[in-house]
Amino acid sequence: MRQAVHGTVVPPWSLAVLAMLSVQLCSALSMHEMTEVGPAGVAWLRLSIGSIIFLVLVRPPLRALRGRDLPIVFGLGATIGLQTILFLAAIQRIPLGTSVAVEFLGPMTVAALLSHRMRALIWPALALLGVVLLTEPWRGNVSVAGLSFAALAAVGWAVYILLTQQLGDRFGGLGGLSLTIPIAAMTAAIIGIPQAAGHLTIGVVATSAGLAVLLPVLPYSFELLALRRMTHHAFGTLMALEPGFAVCIGLLILHQQPSAFKLVGLLLVITAGTAAQLGGLRQVADT
Repeated sequence: MRQAVHGTVVPPWSLAVLAMLSVQLCSALSMHEMTEVGPAGVAWLRLSIGSIIFLVLVRPPLRALRGRDLPIVFGLGATIGLQTILFLAAIQRIPLGTSVAVEFLGPMTVAALLSHRMRALIWPALALLGVVLLTEPWRGNVSVAGLSFAALAAVGWAVYILLTQQLGDRFGGLGGLSLTIPIAAMTAAIIGIPQAAGHLTIGVVATSAGLAVLLPVLPYSFELLALRRMTHHAFGTLMALEPGFAVCIGLLILHQQPSAFKLVGLLLVITAGTAAQLGGLRQVADT
């Protein structure tokens, strides 16, 4: 039976794809809210409401928490909080598809380094070339701040993948997220509360509640479940599809029309990710 072999009826890659779609849809829908409370304010509101949802639906596994788990729990929470702010700050300045492509270099590099194969380094190099075409630096109107925020978010995404898999290995179900998302909210609050102060309305809070379902609740849950069954390598390279989703959603919702160079760059990024995608499922002992 498929469930006996893989541990779940739903293929892990499909959960990752659903997570990507949810993240990019939420990102596009967050643009208007950012003009009112700023990227850090949006991050704080979404993560705070998301943490409440997790705490209501999932009992935090406090009794199972051990001293050795604390660095992972606090590290992942802080990473999620900072990465959310950085990514939102990036898409406020550069197109959604470009932001995601730059951010994708983080998990792509993780995938290459953990594959222990020299030829795997070809794919991050190809993805980097694609990012150059996406940013079109020869036009002279590149937002250095936007690219910097996206690059820092790439580091955060790489750390997020590593720590999320460890969290999923230590806590069953979604219990680990009920511990980390409140920490992420508190991390985002350091910048988010001052940025949102004086701009909060019932409409902003209601919008944040809806966006919190799209991110963090659904994607982080799906990614945690997927990472229990996938290697860092497979999950990281599967994320190559995310810039494609981001460009499509950016076009449909934000009307961000990509140029021919950007489309070629996007194709290179996706090709690099899919070509490197070998291996897939983690070897997990049957219970």
